[in-house]
Amino acid sequence: MSADDTIMKVNKHIQVKGKSHKWKDARGKRCRRPVGSSDLNSSPVVASMVKEHQESVRKKPSVKRLKNKTKSVSDHKNVSSESGFKKSHTQANGSSVYTLDNDSDNSQDWKEYSQSVHGNGVASSVDTEDVRTGRLEGEALHHCALRDVRQNRAVLVMQKDQTLCFRGKCLLTCLYGRVEVMGFTIEEGQQSYSLFSPASHCPISIRGLESVRALENRNEASQILQKYLTQASRKKLLKSIMTNSSIILLEPIETPMTRFLSSFPDLSELFNLPVSELMSAILDTPLNGLGMIPLASSSEGLKMSQSYRAALNTVVSACKGNMDGSAVILVCGIKNVGKSTFIRVLINTLLNYTASVDYLEGDLGQTEFTPAGCLSLMTVREPLLGPPFTHQHTPDHMIYYGQSSCESDLDRYLESLKSLWCRRSQSREAPVIINTMGWVKGFGFQLLVDMIRFFPVSHVVQLSHSGTIQCPALTSEFLKTADGCQTHPPTQTALDEFTESYSPAKIYTHLNVQAEFQGVGRQGTAKHQRSNEQRDLSLLAYLSQLQSPDPGPVRPLHSLVPYQVPHTVVALGVTHCDVAPTHMFYAANGSLVGLCCLAEKVASKGGPVFLSQAPICPCVGLGVLRGIDMARGLYFLLTPVEPSVLRKVNCLLLGGISLPSCILTAQPDFEGGVPYLTTDYSFDLTGAGKLRVFKGLMRPSQMGTQ
Repeated sequence: MSADDTIMKVNKHIQVKGKSHKWKDARGKRCRRPVGSSDLNSSPVVASMVKEHQESVRKKPSVKRLKNKTKSVSDHKNVSSESGFKKSHTQANGSSVYTLDNDSDNSQDWKEYSQSVHGNGVASSVDTEDVRTGRLEGEALHHCALRDVRQNRAVLVMQKDQTLCFRGKCLLTCLYGRVEVMGFTIEEGQQSYSLFSPASHCPISIRGLESVRALENRNEASQILQKYLTQASRKKLLKSIMTNSSIILLEPIETPMTRFLSSFPDLSELFNLPVSELMSAILDTPLNGLGMIPLASSSEGLKMSQSYRAALNTVVSACKGNMDGSAVILVCGIKNVGKSTFIRVLINTLLNYTASVDYLEGDLGQTEFTPAGCLSLMTVREPLLGPPFTHQHTPDHMIYYGQSSCESDLDRYLESLKSLWCRRSQSREAPVIINTMGWVKGFGFQLLVDMIRFFPVSHVVQLSHSGTIQCPALTSEFLKTADGCQTHPPTQTALDEFTESYSPAKIYTHLNVQAEFQGVGRQGTAKHQRSNEQRDLSLLAYLSQLQSPDPGPVRPLHSLVPYQVPHTVVALGVTHCDVAPTHMFYAANGSLVGLCCLAEKVASKGGPVFLSQAPICPCVGLGVLRGIDMARGLYFLLTPVEPSVLRKVNCLLLGGISLPSCILTAQPDFEGGVPYLTTDYSFDLTGAGKLRVFKGLMRPSQMGTQ
């Protein structure tokens, strides 16, 4: 009987015969209760806080915010179809022109109403004094937002340059006009978009833009609202609608990811207010029951410095222009300086003009679309309207490095990136964004030099803070004399310029960005803000794909049916340290593994196959090796990867990325002792910790080239 014939379905140790395949289904701290949306209006404490807040607001004079309004980063001019970008609506400056039907009493009323509007589109009446441009807060939200209690949804009217900053999550649909979220423009007629603003990251803001066309009459506005509000509510909200207002629908959202994360006690308040923002919350608005809590202007959202906006405009303009090939933008900078946020805003802004953006992941610790430890190449077609753990996707190409840092093996890191770049279609004209690590000193800086030389970089965006650059500026001139880990500056003579072999130095645009947001350069100390916690969030969000998409209770991972595969058809390797073959199963059992595809077929002599060194090979996803059956020679694996893709997997790679502790300690409905976990262990003993091996030392052959 072959190895494939040994695969069978198992349900609670009961064997069931099935069709032969390589991979096959096998069936066999207490914390306080989170403050829910329903509690916001019912709690006496909260009601008292709201009353005090309202009294303080009444005592403060009315202040017109954002008097000197900044222009949008996005340039909404029409783009020629020859450049490969989509056409976007033209953003009008000043007052919009609209036509009215003078024979209609409704239109006449609308015209008279619009005459009481200032040039900035805000009514001059006393009732609408609080709905001027700036942050939507206080009484302004009661004038421009109404909630349908029966359907649990709300309609919000926004004027140009008004912003709504919030915590929580919601589903946004633009019914009329345009709004902007993290650089992406959402217009009427587009799909609904999920917005996630958890306590682990900077709060998200929705900004109203000027509508492309003006509302014809009040009937048109009423017809838009008819489907979502009662007649009395429509009549009240119509008073806030101007000729160029934007109307958006906000609905609550619940996904398998949010349900799975909320099932762990430590993460139950992830989408609620952090303690530091409690006094900035506006708790008595029509939006609170949707799972989102508006924030006052005292709570800062995304803050863009002047150099931040200038760099975005420069890169977007270059991508829209007629470049020789596609733009390749490398973003670098020290830790906690805002690289990931800058990249998300840049991708979202570019998606206003192009159908897709290519993204090369070079940051092992803070990955964007995968759990930590993965290097990937992905085509982005949808906007990124939340932190990384809210948009986990399977990349087009991925390599499992297995660690959150590359300092132990620099060569494998660089070779993995080059392998991913070679898989990119060179005929594509989509812009490419390369993310890098926050390691910018020593060998980390030399890696940046190598990456600029290896890839056809057109722009280098270097982020820093405090008015200084934390490492040398990576300009074209500096690269002429800089040494990398694998590359060195060319040694030229005076005659080299006239020879055929002469290659001029690489020329690219260097953009220096000074980040000015609060807490720049420092790791967050609040809950869920540390880098290791954010890595856990991404991994938990990836594992949430194992949950059913249908609403219902969360299924613990230990209750799910694993796949099984014989030891003889897949190889087992370790990427981050040396493990003796006799201890390989002990190290891998109950751990996270990368599901990889070796080019050569796995050859076995009847027993398990172990790799002596970590290969550089494609990875299709990650899985949890939840058990090993030595008697039958089977691995039991949990993974969200499709069975059709799993049949190509012939290698399991164990890395240094650990499962979050809550997977082993805080899952519900677990009976008996917790496996693979002990507290009776001391790291103070000699040799108790894992052995670190550094492979970045210079080779003897390189020492003579210095």
